[in-house]
Amino acid sequence: MIVRSLDEIIGTERDVQAPTWCSRRFVLAKEGVGFSLHETILYAGTETKMWYANHIEAVYCIDGEGELTNDETGEKHEIKPGVMYLLNGHEHHTLRAHTDVKTVCVFNPPCTGREVHDENGVYPLLTEEDA
Repeated sequence: MIVRSLDEIIGTERDVQAPTWCSRRFVLAKEGVGFSLHETILYAGTETKMWYANHIEAVYCIDGEGELTNDETGEKHEIKPGVMYLLNGHEHHTLRAHTDVKTVCVFNPPCTGREVHDENGVYPLLTEEDA
């Protein structure tokens, strides 16, 4: 059994910072459970372009407001508490945060904790063997 608090994560290697977001990684590939679990905060007034070419991601909004755009179709969705989206087709997408948007994210395959978005918004497919 693993029990981990946010206070234990903040300021460690599991607390990944980027210009438009921060990601606190509760469960990673090294835990060996087949997924990773993150709390991600997208900062108010920012726009983040992403494309998970190597991962499926489910995102559940628990606080804040924003707008999700499917960059392939132009379709827009309001993001607010209680809304979930699933990137099951590796969609190119943009999230515009009107306020700080706090989400809980699940990735498959699991992230190792070392991933950051590349110039295309992609997380590389890393494994524990790459460490």
